[in-house]
Amino acid sequence: MAFGVGFGAEQDESVLADINVTPLVDVMLVLLIIFMITAPMLHQGIEVALPQAEAEALQMEVDDPIVLSINRDGIVYIQEEPVHPTQLVERLQPLIEARSGETVFLKGDRDLAYGRVIEVLDILHRGGIERIGMVTERLEE
Repeated sequence: MAFGVGFGAEQDESVLADINVTPLVDVMLVLLIIFMITAPMLHQGIEVALPQAEAEALQMEVDDPIVLSINRDGIVYIQEEPVHPTQLVERLQPLIEARSGETVFLKGDRDLAYGRVIEVLDILHRGGIERIGMVTERLEE
């Protein structure tokens, strides 16, 4: 925008009503870059091929849930960190207590043996962790 400030006969009486879109474009490009960088980070846990189901989604209590993942090789992860099954409960307990008894979400690869998922569920149950949600993909129609 252009403004004329002055005293005397030389003052231009017209005001330019153009909007300067350059700052708007700059802000939008910065936001686009930020979203492009952070969008892949929104994925919780490790990448596994989830089984498909028609089950209703659970209500998320927090934005950063505790995600326990088991890949196709049977390796157990808390978020992105591998953990030995014998240390699973002692590593999860402080996280659950810090979040006031939050649900643990379990992601098991679809190619993983069902028995391996049950072993992990049994370890969690024996450790006193009973609020467990199973993560699946939506059934494609």
